[in-house]
Amino acid sequence: MAEAQDIQRVVEEIRRSLALPAGNPVARPPSVQTARVAPESLRTNADLAPYIDHTLLKPEATREDILRVAREAVEHGFATVCVNSSHVATVAGLLAGSRSVPIAVVGFPLGAALSSAKAFEAREAIAAGAREIDMVLHLGALKAKDYALVFEDISRVVEASRPYPVKVILETSLLTRDEKIAGCVLAKAAGAAFVKTSTGFSTGGATAEDIALMRQVVGEGVGVKASGGIRSADDALKMIQAGANRLGASASVAIVTGQRSTAKY
Repeated sequence: MAEAQDIQRVVEEIRRSLALPAGNPVARPPSVQTARVAPESLRTNADLAPYIDHTLLKPEATREDILRVAREAVEHGFATVCVNSSHVATVAGLLAGSRSVPIAVVGFPLGAALSSAKAFEAREAIAAGAREIDMVLHLGALKAKDYALVFEDISRVVEASRPYPVKVILETSLLTRDEKIAGCVLAKAAGAAFVKTSTGFSTGGATAEDIALMRQVVGEGVGVKASGGIRSADDALKMIQAGANRLGASASVAIVTGQRSTAKY
């Protein structure tokens, strides 16, 4: 009961700040699977593959590294390959005709770029072949309760990315509980298709507790992506049981083959 009251309190604070009428409908995200995954449907580790964003975001990644990750995605049937925007064209070419699609990160990893720069990067990434965009929200504005700026920042990227879905990275390890709620509410109101825990480059990654909170805030109409620190199938299943329906990991191959990775992201 207290959790529901906390969420409603933050929702009302944001509504007043943005001068939204009661019951204001949120912008509808692009058509994409956002509901929970039934854990009982995952009979083997390999069954996790369609829910994994296979990720390589290290600044030192070479073209050969990027090609390797794309080939792994095709081999194992991962949902996507998530890379920095300069690598999207390379990934898109290799994934053509497969079930995996390219993702580009935007405003990564700090989220403090100009909204116009984030929107430009999203448009350029989509022109290069990205079919999903993962953006980092403006953390300083969220902490300052400048909800109008956060809303506008997300909205501009959502608009620039149409008709493709946008995930909003909250960087949960840097946020209070109320700030996590506010980030989810603003992302949903601005038309994002997913909320996402982490960049993997900050002080912490996904936790089951954060995933459960995020799912409670956004409901079933917006997806929840757990990212950062998911290194085994057990880790992945905990996130799915908590409410995640997408997983971001560089340890994807280890996850679907029953191993445990020692990678940091």
